[in-house]
Amino acid sequence: MINTICVTGAGTMGNGIAQAAAQSGFSTLLFDVSNASLDKARQQINQQLQQLVQKQKITQPQANEAWARLSFTNNINDCKAPLVIEAIIEKMEAKITLFNQLSHINSPHTIFATNTSALSITSIQQQIPHPQRVAGMHFFNPATIMKLVELVQAPLTSDAVINKLQAVCSQMNKVSVVCKDAPGFIVNRVARHYYLEALKMVEQGLVSIQQADEIMEASGFKMGPFKLMDLIGMDINLAVSKNIYEAFNQAQRFAPSALQIQKVNDGALGRKTGKGFYQYT
Repeated sequence: MINTICVTGAGTMGNGIAQAAAQSGFSTLLFDVSNASLDKARQQINQQLQQLVQKQKITQPQANEAWARLSFTNNINDCKAPLVIEAIIEKMEAKITLFNQLSHINSPHTIFATNTSALSITSIQQQIPHPQRVAGMHFFNPATIMKLVELVQAPLTSDAVINKLQAVCSQMNKVSVVCKDAPGFIVNRVARHYYLEALKMVEQGLVSIQQADEIMEASGFKMGPFKLMDLIGMDINLAVSKNIYEAFNQAQRFAPSALQIQKVNDGALGRKTGKGFYQYT
């Protein structure tokens, strides 16, 4: 039974996963090499817990208990747990390097789960000791609210590992969907055109950003494509597009948008920078 979780990467996703884990009763360690990122994570998680109290979603004792389950570290040697959830930069080399470092200080039975949005789990696990314990565990932003988790089973991933991850998801009150390792998994492959077709229409002058969002929201979508890209982060969304584009041998239907590339080059990444397709400051 898993009762302790180590989350690596104190960015938006890592913070959300750590908070969700702590609120669900798991002893949770959040690791990042940057003290500044850890300080920001402490502040954000504490604020979010207090906001939940103010909205009467949880009680103050529940917030205190969740906070007490959380610890923070910049020392990778502290990262020992039966389950490690990786939420660092969306680069395969970085993820492989991290998992190999962690393999030296953890049991061969420690599960390594990557929160990658689209990178090949197969390619990652082939370069990790005991590859049967490597799987995808793709949360969605904001991880404290969104119910879905894609559990990605690559060819070498054991059924026992998937079963344990399903149990973790259940305790976190998440809906887990097991899928095979394929470019974009399920959600990002299907949703890619939600973004790309909207971007193409704006580039061609057929619709404005606001109109595209309004019509999709009026059709039943909770967020229009441009608001959603701003929430996810332009850099992350573009990285997923590039990964899927390359995985499908540069098929034009997955070609990244010049408009989104320009936003990334300008540093207009969405909510996290205060400006994306919309202004937030």
